[in-house]
Amino acid sequence: MPLNQRFSQLPDYPFTRLRSLLAGVEPAHHLAPIDLSLGEPQSPPPSQIERFFKPDTIAGWGKYPPMDGTDELRNAISGWLTRRYELSTAIDADTMIVPVSGTREALFMLASLVISPAAADELPPVILLPNPCYAVYEGAGIMAGADLCYLPATIHTGYLPDLDSIPAEILPRVAMMYLCSPGNPQGAVADEAYLKRAISLARQHDFVLVVDECYAEIYLGTPPTGALAVSAKHFPDFHNLLVCHSLSKRSNAAGMRSGFVAGDPVLIQEFKRLRSYAGAGMPAPIMAASSWLWSDDRHVDEIRQGYRERFDTAFEWLGHPFSWSPPAGGFFVWLPVNDSEQAALTLWQKAAIRSLPGAYLGRPDPHGFNPGAQYLRLALVHHPKMILDAVTRIADILEPRS
Repeated sequence: MPLNQRFSQLPDYPFTRLRSLLAGVEPAHHLAPIDLSLGEPQSPPPSQIERFFKPDTIAGWGKYPPMDGTDELRNAISGWLTRRYELSTAIDADTMIVPVSGTREALFMLASLVISPAAADELPPVILLPNPCYAVYEGAGIMAGADLCYLPATIHTGYLPDLDSIPAEILPRVAMMYLCSPGNPQGAVADEAYLKRAISLARQHDFVLVVDECYAEIYLGTPPTGALAVSAKHFPDFHNLLVCHSLSKRSNAAGMRSGFVAGDPVLIQEFKRLRSYAGAGMPAPIMAASSWLWSDDRHVDEIRQGYRERFDTAFEWLGHPFSWSPPAGGFFVWLPVNDSEQAALTLWQKAAIRSLPGAYLGRPDPHGFNPGAQYLRLALVHHPKMILDAVTRIADILEPRS
């Protein structure tokens, strides 16, 4: 059967690799398994949204939803952006925002929007992406036909992609850059100076900067600044800038598949055209519930406090022995180990803890160094008592990096 030849370039998805690694391996029988591999919040979303899914809303499931979302939803998103980032000018709800059925869809489709096929005598366009990173960025670039340029995001770069490492000869070919802040997996937050420089590069070299901010509401100290806020201050036309946000982490609502893309009105208009062919509209009851969630900030304070408690527990048990400190944002522990695959196997066999090897989120550089190979990603998404159980098992079983 003929398939798109680019499929052969796609590496197995990280969780497919994890299933293969643990296939046939029995976990410790005397312990209840705990899955820390998946960044899926285990606490429920706010109970107030239940009313949007009552029997009297059944009619909403029988109608094709508007692809651009409802006025109510776009206005709620605009209001949240204005509050959250203290914008002096609101993001226009009609021209600068498009709701999406989960940001994974949007992050993948944006590469198809931006990347053009190379002429026979030209090299392909380039996408810049962090290393390690969320695997969807990589898959999107490969399937769009781009060359991928991995920027190291290591302890030496503050776990943010090293903008100084972009080869000068690559810059004229760059069509797009993915940036995640707070980062997945490391939790690093890009400050105003970093974001200003990234936006400036995008404008100077005419590429699209896509900033994935789905962890923006999960932080331990100062609220992370956002790319829209930096652009509003320094580049108020938002040229070549798009940001993605989601309710999955902010509101414990991963199953709703509700997010949005906002930014450059020209790009938003073209993205709407692309989604009219390939996008999935958000059902009316989900849009109504999403409007309420974006309009309410109190439930987010409670969710955020829960993660602070989990990080305090993790730091108490893992901080000193593993030379690890909690990140500025997100809900992952990026734990230093000797070998991430072996550590994941050991934790499963001896502690019944499922974790994600950092090697599956990174790619070897030209010297063969994979910046994720000596880290485990642990998602602190369970009840605090379960997190306490998990980190005590990890501290008892796992050897710190030597």
